Amino acid sequence: MTGTDAPDPRFSTAAMAASPDPAPVPRRRVYSWALWDWATQPFNSVILTFVFVSLYLVSSQFLPDDIAALDATDPLKERALAGLSSGYGFVTFWAGIAILLLAPVLGQTADRAGRKKRWLLVFTALLALVQFALLFVQADPVYFWFGAITVAVGSVFSEIAGVNYNALLVSVSTPRTVGRVSGLGWGMGYIGGILALGIVVTLTFADWFGMDTSNGLAYRLIAVGCAVWTVVFSIPLFLNVPEPPPAAGLKRVGFFAGYVELVRDVVRLFREHRSTFWFLLASAVYRDGLAGVFAFGGVLAAVVYGFSTTEVMVFGIAANVVAGIATILAGRLDDRFGPRAVIIGALGLLIAMGLVVFFLHGAGKMPFWIAGLVLSACVGPAQAASRSLLARVTPAGMQGEIFGLYATTGRVASFLAPGLWALFIAWFGATYWGILGIMVVLLAGLILLLLVRLPRYVRQ
Repeated sequence: MTGTDAPDPRFSTAAMAASPDPAPVPRRRVYSWALWDWATQPFNSVILTFVFVSLYLVSSQFLPDDIAALDATDPLKERALAGLSSGYGFVTFWAGIAILLLAPVLGQTADRAGRKKRWLLVFTALLALVQFALLFVQADPVYFWFGAITVAVGSVFSEIAGVNYNALLVSVSTPRTVGRVSGLGWGMGYIGGILALGIVVTLTFADWFGMDTSNGLAYRLIAVGCAVWTVVFSIPLFLNVPEPPPAAGLKRVGFFAGYVELVRDVVRLFREHRSTFWFLLASAVYRDGLAGVFAFGGVLAAVVYGFSTTEVMVFGIAANVVAGIATILAGRLDDRFGPRAVIIGALGLLIAMGLVVFFLHGAGKMPFWIAGLVLSACVGPAQAASRSLLARVTPAGMQGEIFGLYATTGRVASFLAPGLWALFIAWFGATYWGILGIMVVLLAGLILLLLVRLPRYVRQ
């Protein structure tokens, strides 16, 4: 995969460091922006990954009574639980298709109209409403599809909100602080997820202070708590972060005309800046695999490795701590060896540890603890280094457009990991086969990245 990009020394790391910097952005604005990551992370860590889905929605509480009463090793029960995991994966797959169709054009519309903040408010509110709606997912098989669809719709709202949130980064940073500010958002998200999981673990150890938690009420109240968390901690952004002006020189277009404009932008990028185009494609694939590691990690821990409710939540806290520390440390490796080396190393280790989790699924919990934490330690560095590498391959004068496409492409491929997760489980009849589906996505992304030929000044 070669390109026609001419090396642009103006966008080298040294040139950026030497360039004059605008006036600093007020700290209140920066932290208000970063708090949105804190506000919405519990949806990802508590709802999607470690608690609501993995411990409740795909558990035996949603099986018929006669099947739920069987021993955990009974083949009939194993197939029934795999059916829940597969069903949830298929619903998530269709959510990814919805993101594919909606996110690019909605993000482009907000950019042209100067309404990023308004759309962020709309989809943040919808995300909170979805979490409130999970209160009605009772522990009964008839509520499974309602729960799965509600969670999937929430992931759509979360991803589209994230497109507009990322677009506001230019309003809270300068060219010399964009990396630090972006990292602050990632860090706040990890901290928010750790704290939210810690609260859930505390409530569990306290046995909910004697409250009747039958019929899945404990998990349903956790979802409500996440909704309140989202509402409260997202308020500072809407109060303190200004709405950026519309993109200069771009006229407003209708919803369907937006697809025409999107195709034109992508074609122009392919013709004029080939290596950037191929990196966007490769990163879209492997970043979906990275998302799949966290999305289905809790399901694997609970269903395949038999983790208890408390063990899954403690593992979730440990995974967030490890991911946060590893992401900070990987920044030094990025500066010394380059972001491409960090991404390749992280993806290679992810695939190796994924195979360990797959082949040792019957060897007890310890392999998952070790390999799972290593997996968690690789996700953050791969994501952070991807953003760093994109900064180095972005042609001068196209930063806003390219980072917008980066935010979009990360969403438009989001059906791959859940789709292959569901297909592998459906084909082989056991939940642990879904691991290979995610590994296939990571491997495809790694191969695509290895085929990207970076400009000379980036390689140097």
